[in-house]
Amino acid sequence: MASRVFRSGSALVTCTIILVVVSAMAVSLAALSGAHLQMADKQKEANQAFASTESGLEVMRYWLSRVRLPSATPPSEYLSAIIASVQSDLAANGISNFQVNDDGSITPVMLNSVTGQNFRGQWRADAGNPAILRVTANGSSGLAARTITVRFTMAPYHFPIFNYGMATKGPLVLKYNPRLFAATQGWEADIYVESANSLIAVDIGKNATLAGDLDIGNPQATVSCGGTLNLGGTVNSLSEEDRPQFPVPDVQHFRQYATGPKIGLGTDLSQPVYTNALIVASTDPNFTAPNVSIRGILYIEAPNKVTFSKITSLEGMIVAAGDVNHPGDNQINFGTPLPSPIPGNFHSSPYPAGAEFDALRQEQGSCVLAPGFAVSFWKNFGAVNGVIAASGLYFANNATTTIKGTLINYSDQSLVVERNINATFDRSAQVKVPAGFDLYRVPRYDPASYSMVW
Repeated sequence: MASRVFRSGSALVTCTIILVVVSAMAVSLAALSGAHLQMADKQKEANQAFASTESGLEVMRYWLSRVRLPSATPPSEYLSAIIASVQSDLAANGISNFQVNDDGSITPVMLNSVTGQNFRGQWRADAGNPAILRVTANGSSGLAARTITVRFTMAPYHFPIFNYGMATKGPLVLKYNPRLFAATQGWEADIYVESANSLIAVDIGKNATLAGDLDIGNPQATVSCGGTLNLGGTVNSLSEEDRPQFPVPDVQHFRQYATGPKIGLGTDLSQPVYTNALIVASTDPNFTAPNVSIRGILYIEAPNKVTFSKITSLEGMIVAAGDVNHPGDNQINFGTPLPSPIPGNFHSSPYPAGAEFDALRQEQGSCVLAPGFAVSFWKNFGAVNGVIAASGLYFANNATTTIKGTLINYSDQSLVVERNINATFDRSAQVKVPAGFDLYRVPRYDPASYSMVW
């Protein structure tokens, strides 16, 4: 009997022990669950802080991407000029929740008042190189904070117009059977036609072969073709924000290189060679030598009508100082409209050897820069060694040529190819910022500089 009583009591003790153990486990699990919740909250805050920092960096990158400083800006003034540019841009767009102070600090910006997410930042010039901008973004959420540092380097601005083989404000008129090829890839022969004042953007008289895309700025303008258009790319109507700017080169910059003879009224124009020469305003010269060689630079003052009656060989650049907004009757004519048995009239190549051209060698990528001048090729023409930019382009005769640059027409009048032309656009080695077009400095983001501080 006593044995049975003992056994009944042991069951109660066992149950009590089990209850204590289970209760302890429950308390432990509850504590562990609370710890996990705290860890989850902290991780959530950390993620939100990181997101806030990234958001702040992207906002700063956006506004910095809109900065364009004149290329003449001294490096010591880059930081203050960048700040002033962004401040002006923010004010012009009515932005008040993002502010850049004069010392480069970014006033805290609230992203989410419920979670306490915000960001702030700081812009500083690199201590050893003022052309490097150091950008810091600080984001926070609750008690969590994250910091990202990146670097921007000031670099020349690349105008999107140089992504095209041909770009014209006025319509493009191809009267016969043009064939515009690309040396290696179709994009080299891409064409942009703004055609703001004409509903016919491209007027093709017969058949045409165009290797690249055809982009049109006027959404109402179309392509007219009298025969068959063999298009390697597509026809695209560009939105207003995607239409490229037509930059005007700084032609005055090249006056310093015209250290050779001055060509004025009474100058003997039967001479065959002209080295780093200057044509004085109102001279209207007609170069009559059977073969004219231009070496280095030929700088033309305005007003002027310049004619090369026979064959012209250009080893360097022709620069004409016209006003793109008031072109007047300025002209550069390679050949004349009269019939001639001479098979070609223009060919360009790099600078020749010689110390007299050493200063010019840094000026690469341009062939003829003539804003405010109408440029006409009345006979055949050969290789084009760089950008041709003028207020009117006219190609009157047949030609088989390689073009190593962009053809730019600033005029609202048509860019005309009168007869057949076989042109190959070879822009694989094109200079990114051609001579004369180094007009702006922009802060360029360096992805390799990205650094996160936890």
